[in-house]
This record gives sequence, C-alpha cells and structure tokens, in this order.
Amino acid sequence: MNDSAFQCGFIAIIGRPNVGKSTLLNHILGQKISITSRKPQTTRHQILGVKTTDTAQVIYVDTPGIHNRRSTAINRYMNRAANSILDDVDLVLFVVQAMRWTEEDEIVMSRLQHVKAPILLVVNKIDKLVDKNELLPFIDRLTAMRHFDSVIPLSALHAQNIDQLEAEVYERLPHNEPFFPVDQITDRTVRFLSAEIIREKLVRELGQELPYATTVKIERFEEENTLTRIFATIYVETKGQKAIIIGRKGARLKSIGSKARVDIEKMLEGKVYLQLWVKIREGWSNDERALASLGYSAE
Repeated sequence: MNDSAFQCGFIAIIGRPNVGKSTLLNHILGQKISITSRKPQTTRHQILGVKTTDTAQVIYVDTPGIHNRRSTAINRYMNRAANSILDDVDLVLFVVQAMRWTEEDEIVMSRLQHVKAPILLVVNKIDKLVDKNELLPFIDRLTAMRHFDSVIPLSALHAQNIDQLEAEVYERLPHNEPFFPVDQITDRTVRFLSAEIIREKLVRELGQELPYATTVKIERFEEENTLTRIFATIYVETKGQKAIIIGRKGARLKSIGSKARVDIEKMLEGKVYLQLWVKIREGWSNDERALASLGYSAE
C-alpha cells in the first residue's frame, strides 16, 4: 500500500428522521451495523462505518435524524449527536426523500449553512416514484435553495445508484493514511451492537405501539468457548409501557428475544444465550444523568 497516494476521510450522513440514512450506510458497507425500521428516530447515536479498499478508507458517520420534536433530554441528545459532527468531516451527504420536502428538511438545510466541507445531495427512495418525470423539477427546486457539489438520486433499499455515490465520495477524499485497521468495520463494540439489535426488534415488533421512551442496556456480556451469554434490560417509564412490551403471557418479549438472538448469532458467528428483562425507570428520557448511565454519553 502506497500511503502517500492513499485516501482517507470522514463522511457525515445527515438528514431528517426516516429518510434512509442507516439503510444507505448498511448497503455501502455490505454489512449491517446500523439498525433500521420504518419508525422515525430509530437511530439515536453516531454510528461509525468503515469501508477500506486497496486505495482508500472511507469513514462514514451515520447520525440521528435532525428533528423539531418534543424537547426532552433524549431529543436534545440526538440533535447534538447529529450536529456535532458537521465541523469535523471532509464531506457531508445530505439525504432527502424523493418528492418529499418537510419542515425538518428545512431545519437540516439551515444547519448546513455554515458547513465548510463539500455537500452532496442524496435523493433517496427513487424506487417509490410513480412518475419519474417529477424527479428533475424536485431536484431543481432544492438546488435553487443552495449550491451542492453533486446530486445523486438513488434507492438505498434496492442498492440502486450507490456505486455512483461512492465514486463521488472517493473523488473528494483527502490524501491520508488509514485511521483504522483494514479489517475494522465500526468503532462500536459488539456489546453496543447487541443492544442496538435488541432495540431494533423492539421497534419492529411493536411498531406504532412502541413507547418512545424505551431503551436497552446490556447488564452482562459473558463470552465462553462456544457460547455467548447476554443479559439485557429494556427500560421503560410506566407500568403500561412495560405491559405492552411483555405482551400476553410474555409472548411479545419472547418473540423480541428470539428474533434478536438470531441476528446477534449472525453477528458473532456463534451460539448466543439471551435473557431479557423489562424494568421501569421513571422519567429516564428527560433526565441527563439517567441518559448518561444508560449509554447516552456526550459524542
């Protein structure tokens, strides 16, 4: 590897909730490291995804969706996590949904006003377009608002046009030596990723019934020769929320645990014993100290 010619840089993936940022990152990496669902604000932390080739290392930073929702401590945390990265990256991918422009997109656009790094406009979910002729006027409307270094329409879900996006990224990478080992794909621990997988199954299992104030904490993570034992607590804020997650005769909690275990086994490439509990911690989502104790530390 000729390090003098090697390229390496940090790329922020920014956008409002539910535009497909995590799905895009997972497809670029060819591996799932960021959880996804149809429910907005599934991503709560910055997630680093590292893609290394013979000539470059691209460090993507998936961020929580920037939003204007309830001003609780966890909402402020997510907006901080998304905003804090903008001054420290070499390139920004601003992801929007084709044919859908909202007040929250406007907020993201305003946050990008003082960003010095190049910004690529990524128009996602083009697979949902009924009339493809509508796309160009939509793009023209956005590019009239501000200058973008390039515009890439794509479908993250169907991996359509992702090659073009990656080519645009590589073109703008600075010359640096790699920051991470060539075989490393994220800076997050398997403990963290296991908690995120459990939370994803919660989101997907309960859908609109899911209490917003729900989080997962790994209490114990024990690795043996042929088995990993994981003991995790799902925290909620009320008795009613606890009952929703447990379900009739514990059926929902059992289903969540079973689905999470399958995905964690795939990630760890080995057998997993997973034990879940549901506990009430009143007001945790609006308590800075509680957030810190549950893993929502400053990014």
